[in-house]
Amino acid sequence: MAGRFDSNPFAEEEEVNPFSNHGGVAPAKNSRLSPLPPERAGFNYGIGETVDIPIDGSGDLKKRERELQAKEAELRKREEVVKRKEDAAARAGIVLEEKNWPPFFPLIHHDIANEIPIHLQRVQYVAFITWLGIIACLFWNIIAVTTAWIKGEGVKIWFLAVIYFIAGAPGSYVLWYRPLYRVFRSESALKYGWFFMFYLFHIGFCIFAAVAPPIIFKGKSLTGILAAIDVLSDHALVGIFYFIGFGMFCLESVLSIWVIQQVYMYFRGSGKAAEMRREGARHVVRAAI
Repeated sequence: MAGRFDSNPFAEEEEVNPFSNHGGVAPAKNSRLSPLPPERAGFNYGIGETVDIPIDGSGDLKKRERELQAKEAELRKREEVVKRKEDAAARAGIVLEEKNWPPFFPLIHHDIANEIPIHLQRVQYVAFITWLGIIACLFWNIIAVTTAWIKGEGVKIWFLAVIYFIAGAPGSYVLWYRPLYRVFRSESALKYGWFFMFYLFHIGFCIFAAVAPPIIFKGKSLTGILAAIDVLSDHALVGIFYFIGFGMFCLESVLSIWVIQQVYMYFRGSGKAAEMRREGARHVVRAAI
């Protein structure tokens, strides 16, 4: 029994340091963890310390510099081409127009205050009002004719009203408002004839629409006085809409007549008529030669 219990239970045990390595346990050979480098004691938490940033080699810097120089050369070349085109257009009397109206969705170039002479700005502004006026008249005409169609007047008059608007809104700008704007801006006498021809047609259409004779579908495709009287007896609301359209076309006709009078007075008083005849004769001679 004594052989089985050799150690004295009352003897003092040898103190063993668990953190010391006396060769009992071999260090791990495959450990991937490397010892942490010693840290410098400080209380600034790395603020103000220098950080090493890798800098590209001189070859990359030269390559980027060449690319920037190539881009600058290309931009200068484009600027020179644009400048040459602008100079050529200016020598030929061509004005490069930048679209700026309406401001929220530019569709046309329009700058009366800066491009039209002061003594012609009033006429140009009223002409601009008549251009917007014909658009408003044709749009209201669609509304009035739509009510008539709903009340049973037929779909054909509605299609005609839509055609009037689609053709009249851009057509009025291209055929007479833009020519007048360019005439006042460049003082070209030869272009007055184009404006007078189509503006007279515009005035004739406004007077025809204000009357609305029963020629096409009893005249109900236009909100004139005769059509308004015709539909008022059957549908009071439609008749009121037609009478409003009649008033708009009348106002448009009066303003348009005033504009063409002022333009004609300036055309005759400023000597543009004689200049126009001289330019016309000159073009005829050139064409003959």
